[in-house]
Amino acid sequence: MSFQPDTPLPATVVPSPSHDGRADDIEPDMLLLHYTGMVSADEAVARLCDPASKVSCHYLVHEDGRIVQMVPEARRAWHAGLSVWEDEPDTNSRSIGIEIANPGHEFGYVDFPDAQIDAVIALGLDICERHGIVRHRVLAHSDVAPRRKEDPGEKFPWDRLAAAKLGHWQKPAPLTTQGDTFLPGDEGEPVEEVQSLFAIYGYGIEISGRFDEQTKAVVTAFQRHFRQEKVDGIIDPSTIATLRRLLKALPKVNSD
Repeated sequence: MSFQPDTPLPATVVPSPSHDGRADDIEPDMLLLHYTGMVSADEAVARLCDPASKVSCHYLVHEDGRIVQMVPEARRAWHAGLSVWEDEPDTNSRSIGIEIANPGHEFGYVDFPDAQIDAVIALGLDICERHGIVRHRVLAHSDVAPRRKEDPGEKFPWDRLAAAKLGHWQKPAPLTTQGDTFLPGDEGEPVEEVQSLFAIYGYGIEISGRFDEQTKAVVTAFQRHFRQEKVDGIIDPSTIATLRRLLKALPKVNSD
């Protein structure tokens, strides 16, 4: 069944049958960005609209900036899968998802064209304004599912989005060997402290004091988004300093 686009921007509707109601009629308060991870955008649209695939997304942005809407924003699209942010497990109910056409790491990851990013910015700003989505709730798929997903990846220009007031961003701290570095297998209170900082920012991480596989996945996801110069899953001084910068820049919550 067709529908009218939610966005006032030029958009083509290609309906997907894969959606349902948002749990408890939750209003979306997150914007989640993906890459398609398929050879072509047309192939991705076909899969997102195939009832057998049981996946969908609200929007897809082609390389040339064309926008396709597949699921009404009022409905829950099936784009995030098993995921969590700020202890909220039903990311699909809380979010609007945008797929960005790019072959991804599996099929020859490439830079995102300017026209495509311009369209993502325009669409993202429109969605966030209409739904009151705050900047630190504009996230990567890899942020909410770090053990499963890599998208939209370290080539995605989050700094450019932030310059247009879309998304939360701070200039990454420079790479340095001066300071604490933690490696997989390390244990102790310093590791626990860093895990706690990631949890405060919103990442789903068990605070165990052990640098385990889930910790490495969260660190890697963080680096793909916020410290793209070096993505290695190691807790180095630059990663810690960048995380602290982001935490400091979060809006203060009124405790009254």
